[in-house]
Amino acid sequence: MDGEVRVIARDGVHEVEVKRSRFLCTVARVGDAGAAAAVIARVRKAGPGANHHGTAMRIGDPGTGEMTVRGNDDGEPAGTAGVPMLEVLARRNLTDVVAVVSRWFGGTKLGAGGLVRAYSGALAETLDMVGELRRVRHRELLVAVPHDLAGRLEHDLRQSPYRLLDTDYGRDVTLTVAVTDRDAFAAWLAERSGGAVEALDAGSRDLYLP
Repeated sequence: MDGEVRVIARDGVHEVEVKRSRFLCTVARVGDAGAAAAVIARVRKAGPGANHHGTAMRIGDPGTGEMTVRGNDDGEPAGTAGVPMLEVLARRNLTDVVAVVSRWFGGTKLGAGGLVRAYSGALAETLDMVGELRRVRHRELLVAVPHDLAGRLEHDLRQSPYRLLDTDYGRDVTLTVAVTDRDAFAAWLAERSGGAVEALDAGSRDLYLP
């Protein structure tokens, strides 16, 4: 696994069956623990007949260690549901995600090892189904350009490695650009505008890329 931070490409639901026990996995992209708790509550309400709802959430920035990481076995033997689900998320370096695996007991005990494989396997299959994106942190820059220069600069931006997010036409034309290297962009902008245009830093912004 590389060091890229990844997120799920979309929310999803997927079911597997192991020895007549049903394991229904729900995954969702979330921004904080409150949103994750809301997903867990919704899944519990939608499946009141389930014997267990194993959960795992991993939210924040793995690079800095500022993470919310929680798992819950929900009555299964300790370490057989929430922990293996968290391990699946960690191996893939996924963040901003909550997973719930709801189990309906089919009459045959699976044992600790069987439960670990079932919960982790259901989550892994669901993640394969929904796909993944890279979460890349950018700086969002605002570039105010006179109308007579805007067309050429906008064209150059579209041919560049930088991402043009928005174009707003007012007294000037304001281009919203996402960059990962502000100094390199400043040099690029100075070269194309003859030093007449500068960029205003509007803060950080995460983009989700293939």
